[in-house]
Amino acid sequence: MRGLLRGELIKAVTTRAVLGFAVGGAAFAVLNALVIAVASGTIDKVPEKEEALSGLPVLLLLWGLVGAAGEYRHRTAAPAALVGRRGRGSVLSARIAAYALTGLALGALTSAVSVVLALPLLGDQPGPALTAGDVGAVVAGNLVAFVLSAVLGAALGALIRSPVLGVVVLLVVNFAVVPLLSGAWEAGANLTPFGAAGVLSRMTHDTTLSVAEAGWVLAAWTAAVACAAVVVERRRDLA
Repeated sequence: MRGLLRGELIKAVTTRAVLGFAVGGAAFAVLNALVIAVASGTIDKVPEKEEALSGLPVLLLLWGLVGAAGEYRHRTAAPAALVGRRGRGSVLSARIAAYALTGLALGALTSAVSVVLALPLLGDQPGPALTAGDVGAVVAGNLVAFVLSAVLGAALGALIRSPVLGVVVLLVVNFAVVPLLSGAWEAGANLTPFGAAGVLSRMTHDTTLSVAEAGWVLAAWTAAVACAAVVVERRRDLA
């Protein structure tokens, strides 16, 4: 299993896509810190200040989906199983674990950029300052959201098998369906993986879910989809 994980990690971190997602995550962190801490005017509440440290979990969901689905598009899934001499489910499990680890690394980079840039900018805002505990809790929530989102994306990629279709569906759901649902039924929107990830990363606050509850919701979605992907992978022929 270690050999499989090592191989999947090498594939994940040696593609040009990982650099693009790393730059994208850092760029969002910079933009978000500037918009929330500077352009938003006066912010004097802790949840509002925590939002300046939030990341963009959907970016990691895209990362996992594109990478895992690309294995089938480029027909590298079958050779990985044959060379590794393991079952299809084991190979996919190793791939998902590899995306969890890369998601953690990308999340750590994004969080570091957010903290370094946002905290000095927030120093000029009135109201209570963010404590070390507040910052640590936001960073931890972001890292959990990033890792779970990367795993969820990889599992969805294995189920959909088409990077283009997966990206289109994901973007439509995240930027059209979920906002519409949120306007009509906020509690229901928060129970989607997209809504829960937003609460967990502090992009959404003062809503129907606590941060801890959002973590459990996102974890449940991730576990369910990952298990389904492994079961399906074991049953179908590799292309």
